[in-house]
Amino acid sequence: MTPVSFLFRGRLQRMVAMTVSVFAGFAMGVQEAGLRGQTLEAIHQRGHLLCGVDTGLPGFAEQGEDGVWRGFDADLCRAYAAAFLGRADAVRFVPLTTAERFEALAEGRIDILIRNTSWTFDRDVGRGFDFPGVAYYDGQGFLAPADLGVASARDLSGARVCVQDATTTALNLADFIENNRLNLTPVVVETAQAGAERYRAGGCDVITNDLSSLAGLRARLPNPAAHVLLPDIISKEPLGPVIREGDSAFGDAARWVLHALIAAEEFGVTAANAREFAAGTRNAEARRMLGAEGDFGERLGLHREFALRAVEAGGNYGEIFARNLGTGSPLGLRRGLNAQWTQGGLMYAPPFR
Repeated sequence: MTPVSFLFRGRLQRMVAMTVSVFAGFAMGVQEAGLRGQTLEAIHQRGHLLCGVDTGLPGFAEQGEDGVWRGFDADLCRAYAAAFLGRADAVRFVPLTTAERFEALAEGRIDILIRNTSWTFDRDVGRGFDFPGVAYYDGQGFLAPADLGVASARDLSGARVCVQDATTTALNLADFIENNRLNLTPVVVETAQAGAERYRAGGCDVITNDLSSLAGLRARLPNPAAHVLLPDIISKEPLGPVIREGDSAFGDAARWVLHALIAAEEFGVTAANAREFAAGTRNAEARRMLGAEGDFGERLGLHREFALRAVEAGGNYGEIFARNLGTGSPLGLRRGLNAQWTQGGLMYAPPFR
């Protein structure tokens, strides 16, 4: 292990120990505040969903000059608002930094966190949080100047690497340095955008983050073609919504809204045809999902057309992906693991049965 990686890992281990203590306090705070078991009721009484998102990440959540939030995560927030309240605009976006996102959720300042957050054992077990599902399968990589002339991150001897503090990204980088006995210098930044600005200004040679985030950051650079995503993928990053633990009713609702968007793509239900599809399809499972028969919505504490309304809000999973992240968007990402299971990907919903 290099001296740099040893010191970096020591710092991260101390950070993780502190985080464990803080998370425990958050979980106790949730219980003491009486928030458990009441999330859907609180949303209905308030009349809008409080959705925690990134402070500004291209393709995922970014507020335009017109004040409108756009992106994959923002569209998921609208789908949830439509499913819970019947209106896609019944949502208040709460921008959060990496450091404050879990505290905001634990304290009840948001109802759901949809902020490129990885599902890990440590976050899921004993911290007061639940992950209803995976909305995007990602992996950590590296963005470098094309003229650096390296074919792999393992060739980055002596490089300075911008990385976000207090994240699994930083821990993964420490593992990568140690496992490959590399001489890399981590340059710690608070946000992805801060990392991009530092990289652009020459404050670091390379930047590491989830590949989807790096694609968004590259799209905002003055000459995106002058920067390349290296082929190394050093982690699995299943990104998805996060909710407070202990509210099983809200957990079920959050889980099946996400599944409905994924299943809608498989069935061919789109934002444009959802209502006509529900009225005319002979697909029994799609009819149950869309509320044309059965009582699935009521059993979740939602309207019978919760799934139909979620799809009408901004489209099925594939439509949301294509608009914000796909090959026709500024990010230009292929579906990959996020393709439907019928197309070689990992995306499929459990049966609506």
